[in-house]
Amino acid sequence: MIRFLVIIFWNLSRLPYMVMRMRYMTRHRDKFSEETIYKFAQSEIEAMNKAGKIITESYGSENLPKEGGYVLFPNHQGKYDATAIIYSHEKPCTFVMDKAKSYQFFVREMVNMLKAKRLELNNLRQGLRIINEMTDEVKKGRIFIIFSEGGYKKNHNRVQDFKPGSFKSAVRAKCPIVPVTLIDTYKPLNSLTIGKVVTKVIFNKPLYYEDYKDMKTPEIANIVKDRIISTMEEYGVFEN
Repeated sequence: MIRFLVIIFWNLSRLPYMVMRMRYMTRHRDKFSEETIYKFAQSEIEAMNKAGKIITESYGSENLPKEGGYVLFPNHQGKYDATAIIYSHEKPCTFVMDKAKSYQFFVREMVNMLKAKRLELNNLRQGLRIINEMTDEVKKGRIFIIFSEGGYKKNHNRVQDFKPGSFKSAVRAKCPIVPVTLIDTYKPLNSLTIGKVVTKVIFNKPLYYEDYKDMKTPEIANIVKDRIISTMEEYGVFEN
C-alpha cells in the first residue's frame, strides 16, 4: 500500500490525463487499433514502475505461440501480477479478475480499456457464461490471463493448487496453455518494502492441444503447477 501511494504521488500531475485518456479510448474503440490501446496500457505500467522503483525482468518470450489465441496460466502472488505480465507480453492480451475488486481506482479503467472479464466468484451461472465467452474469443485469436489459484493472500513464492475448472475455456477452445512463472511479484504492492524491487515473469513452454487432449482438467492443472514450481527452482527460488 505504501508503494502504491508513492506511485500515485509521483504521477499526480499525470493522473487526470491518464484516466481521461483510458476512458476516451474505451468509449471510442473505432478510432484506435487494439495494438495502440495495449501499447498505451504498457506505457502507463512503465510510468508506474518507474515511480515505484519496480523492475520487471521477462524471460521465455520465445516460447509463446506465434499465431492464434491462447491462455496464460500464472501463479498468483499479489496485485501487481497482471500488470507484470501485460508489461512483459508483447502481443495484446487481457485478463479475468474478481468483479468485486475490478472497480477500484485506476483498475476499473484498465479493465474496461483492455476488455477484461469480470468474474463473480460465487455465481456459477455467470462463471459458465464467462467460460463460454472466453472460449469463443480465444478461438478468434484473443489471449487471456487466468489466475487459476484464485486468491493470493500470503502466497508469496509458494504455489497453491490450481483449480481444474479454470482450464475449461482453454480445453474447449483447443488452444495452447502457457504456464507463467511469477517470482517476487507480491513485493511491489503486497508488502511493506519501498526500495527498489526486482520481479520476474517467465513464459514457460506451452501445452498444445495434442499434448493434453486425452487429459482431464485436474491432470492439466497439476502439470501446469509442477512446471511453474520447477521453473522457480531453476531460477534459484524455492517455496518460502
